[in-house]
This record gives sequence, structure tokens and C-alpha cells, in this order.
Amino acid sequence: MCVSTVHKLIPLVAQGLAMVFDTLQRFRRYIALFVLSVASAGCSDAWTLLDYEVVRVYPSLNFNLPVLMLQAPGSAAHWYVVEKAGRILRFPNHPSASSSSVVIDISAGVDATGEGGLLGMAFHPNFAGNGYVYVYYTAPSATAALQTRISRFTSGDGGATLDPASELTVLSLDQPYTNHNGGHIAFGPDGLLYIGLGDGGSTGDPLGHAQNVNTLLGAMLRIDVDSATPYAIPPGNPFFSGGGQGEIYAWGLRNPWRWSFDRAGGSLWLGDVGEGDYEEVNRIRSGRNYGWNIREGAHCYNSATCSTLGLTDPEAEYHHSVGCSVTGGYVYRGSAIPELDGVYVFGDYCSGRIWGFSSWGWGIIDQLEDTTLNIVSFAEDEDGELLIVNYGGGIYRFRER
Repeated sequence: MCVSTVHKLIPLVAQGLAMVFDTLQRFRRYIALFVLSVASAGCSDAWTLLDYEVVRVYPSLNFNLPVLMLQAPGSAAHWYVVEKAGRILRFPNHPSASSSSVVIDISAGVDATGEGGLLGMAFHPNFAGNGYVYVYYTAPSATAALQTRISRFTSGDGGATLDPASELTVLSLDQPYTNHNGGHIAFGPDGLLYIGLGDGGSTGDPLGHAQNVNTLLGAMLRIDVDSATPYAIPPGNPFFSGGGQGEIYAWGLRNPWRWSFDRAGGSLWLGDVGEGDYEEVNRIRSGRNYGWNIREGAHCYNSATCSTLGLTDPEAEYHHSVGCSVTGGYVYRGSAIPELDGVYVFGDYCSGRIWGFSSWGWGIIDQLEDTTLNIVSFAEDEDGELLIVNYGGGIYRFRER
């Protein structure tokens, strides 16, 4: 065989070997998941065959009722922590970080009664160019229990601070009660701003918000903050041409507490806090009705039978015997735990348990770890690895033992 032919074959052989290696890796993961799913029939802790743990990181730092942690787009240099009372703090992404600085303090205008407070934060995808940061908080209201506000602030120093005087109120609405405020906001892969709102509170959605598409409560909203001030309705929204509020993307939610976009494909995964018996995980799609308050999880709520016509089942659920308040997480796309590639990792605020659910649609939930934490949020770093925000003040990393 001539040398030129060998040279031509080398890249083809290398490509073939790479494909074989990738196939073996995927096969290894599938076999692991299969063994775990079979084992789960007789062991509630089946996933612990792979042995995971949470470890305290940034041990010199402690926060006051933190509810969220995130990084600026494309930058791993700092972490930003949102505190419920109304502060956003920043600290360097270094294991020995010993102090944090205040990015903004809007606590004077925040009403943190009940489940309210400063609950959400999202960097504009072009933050490096425009300095825009969006926040979700509840403010005092003269006509209701609370007022939800989505506001934009501007940074003139690369994210070290946000100017309080730059606030632009993008959207506001009254909350009839002091619970079920939702509060998470994030930009999707489409560049649009998504806003998760609870049903307005009390017990059982007494005002019927979640099934009423003429109110924004109990819904996932999607708005365009770039095409108009303060925003425009995206043409792809289900009620763009009428029949409901144009901002609505999906509805039938009770209290969406933390949700995220899968960085591989962009699907939206959400934890919806249940009422009395079940917590649920939903894959949110445009125009879908997720059932509350007709159903709680995949079960009729407050009645023996109910119509499921037009309702979308959760992807997964768990009973209150093992937890009482779901905290949405992320589809794992890091490299440190290849066995979990494509697994939706989420937890429970009350029990501290962490579960994995296959985003391939197998419908299997398995416990990954049992902690003593009040898991209020997960965080995803630039590498796709997962951290946990403990409401008690500390930050933890989720990893393979």
C-alpha cells in the first residue's frame, strides 16, 4: 500500500475509533442506568450504586437566606448569589474565596413576607455588551398582598455593581396572597425571557388562576425584551392572536420553583410544588396545560375522578412520604459524572433528597443522595457541573464520591 493511501486512511481510522469509543461510553451509561432501574424494584436507593455526595465549597462564605446562584454568560470568574431580603452579592470563583461584595441592595423596596422577596435574576444574553440584568421581586402593594415586579437594572462596570437608579419596570402584577409567587426568570435559547409565576397562593387555587388563561398567574410567560420597551409579545406564543393573555407560554402550574433549559437541545424542565400529596417534574412546551388545580401530579385533585382532556401529564412525580417541596434542577451535561449525562437532577427542600430522572423519557426516578440540606436551588457552572444552594447559607457541590 502506498504512503499516500496510508495517510488518507489515518483520519478515517481515527474517526472510526472515536465513534467506537463514544458508543462504548454510551453503552456503559445505558447499562448502568438499566441495572439501577432494575435494582430500584427492590431498593429505594438504587442510584447510590454509583455513590454520589455533596460537599461544602467556598467554606469561608455564608449567606443570609440565599435563594439562587448563577454566573454571567460565558464567564466563570465570579458567582452571583441572590438573597431573599433583597441583596445580590458577588464573589470570585476560587476555592479559597473569603469575602463577597454587594452588587445591589434593593431591600428597601422588597417585601419578603411569606414566600415573597428577591427571588430571581437573569443576565441578558448580551450582558457583556449592554450590561442588562433582570430581577424578579415582590414589592409592597396598596391593593393586594404583594406586587410582583420584573425589573431591568444596568451595570456600568462589567457586573461588579448594578445601578439602583437604572431600574426599568418591565412587568408588574398584583399577588392576592403571600405564597406561591414562583419567582424564577431565565433567558431561553431563543433569546426570549421566560418568567415562572405561581397561582397566586392560598390553598387549592381558590381564585382559579392556573386554569384561567386570561390571567398571568399559574403560568409560564415568554416575552421579548429586545424588540420593544418594556417588551413585545413573541409571535410564536399560543395566544399571540387572542384567546388568552399573549404573554402566556404554558399554564396549569401551581408554584414553579426553579426550572432550567437543557444546554443540549434547549428543552425546558421544571419543578412544580404540589399541594398535599405529590410533587412533580414537567417538561414545559408551548401551549400545554399542566393540569393544576384539576390534577395534582398525575392524580385528580380533591375529587375521585376528573377529566384529563387537554391536560399534560408530568414527566415524573413523587409522593409526600419522601419529600414535600420540589426544587427544580438541571439536565446534567457536565463531564465529571459521565453516567449521569442526560439525567435531570433535582431535589426536595424539606427532605434534602436528590433524585435523578432520565430525560430520555424512561419515567424512572432514583435517589442519588440523601442530605440534611434545605435545597432551595441548584446552580450550573460554565462546565455543566452542579452546585447546591442551601437556604441555611452554604454552597455545596454535587459530585461522584
